[in-house]
Amino acid sequence: MTRVLVVEDDPQLVRALVINLQARQYGVDAAPDGATALRLAAARQPDVVLLDLGLPDMDGVEVIKALRARTRVPIMVLSARQASEEKVAALDVGADDYITKPFSMDELLARLRAAVRRTEDIALASETTLVETDAFTIDLLAKKAVRDGHDVRLTPTEWHLLEILVTNPGRLITQKHLLQEVWGVTQGNKTNYLRVYMAQLRRKLETDPAHPRYLITEPGMGYRFEG
Repeated sequence: MTRVLVVEDDPQLVRALVINLQARQYGVDAAPDGATALRLAAARQPDVVLLDLGLPDMDGVEVIKALRARTRVPIMVLSARQASEEKVAALDVGADDYITKPFSMDELLARLRAAVRRTEDIALASETTLVETDAFTIDLLAKKAVRDGHDVRLTPTEWHLLEILVTNPGRLITQKHLLQEVWGVTQGNKTNYLRVYMAQLRRKLETDPAHPRYLITEPGMGYRFEG
């Protein structure tokens, strides 16, 4: 049974989430504040955390930081905060997804299922060095990309960027994180680096670079690889 920890101080929303999750055979624990959430996370070892940012005792971003210090469990933020900088802040400290309130229960459940699948995929990916799509294949051990039976020449920077994305399938990787990892910078005005290199990768790997299937842009936030 997949165990979900709901961290939310709105009793009505908690009740709706618990009813819907239990009806789909999820095990559910609920916490009304950050301190309780951290205690339950340690005791119950959830498979997924649904987290509101506006908690009565601490900001949800601090809860994410505390969870990330000890677990890689998927964290899905549920928040009324809509500004992109708020979303990026949560993603930068380790959230895996961000759903803006109000949301449909069907969308939440679909994204919850996707988060669970990604966890399973990552566990499998850690045992393999080959990432295969219908358009191209990435051999992580040999540091080689193949498309239509031919080797694709990638620069070291292109490879580094691609490697980060394909080893985190389905996960949104923020611009800040990529800039720090690949170029050692975090300044927002360097995002043109990312645009240029992502465009180059798409030209080399995507069947239709103008409408990418695998190397996806999340405007104002970052990029993700959809395998």
